[in-house]
Amino acid sequence: MLTIHTDNFFMKEALKEAQIALEKDEVPVGAVITYDNQIIARAHNLTETLNDVTAHAEMQAFTSAADYIGGKYLRECTLFVTLEPCIMCAGASYWTQIGKIVFGAYDLKRGYSKTNGLITHPKTTIVGGVMEQECSKLLSLFFEQKRNLKK
Repeated sequence: MLTIHTDNFFMKEALKEAQIALEKDEVPVGAVITYDNQIIARAHNLTETLNDVTAHAEMQAFTSAADYIGGKYLRECTLFVTLEPCIMCAGASYWTQIGKIVFGAYDLKRGYSKTNGLITHPKTTIVGGVMEQECSKLLSLFFEQKRNLKK
């Protein structure tokens, strides 16, 4: 059973955003940012839609959350994202000073942890592997469909 205010609850909300990305033929990564256990930002990948390589779900969520709270620092906020942030997004999280990052699937090729995790803010708490299987499944489905189209 899913109860409100758990990492699984908010990751499920991020997965809804990832599903929207999938429907737009974007890499299915979704993100939500919470403050005081309330969602203040929702986002998904828009790199194809906006023709912008920086339009990752996390970047969109950071902008939306900063706008919502009226400031650039997200110290009391938590980012829930379905895929481990890349180096760019982890670097942006450093500048936001986000309090916590919770991610689903690990990105063994492009994830920030390839840098030994030294790119995020030292006060940021990191939790990985939340609903990892569900997050990975959506990504696998997307890339499998892409491969089948090329055949």
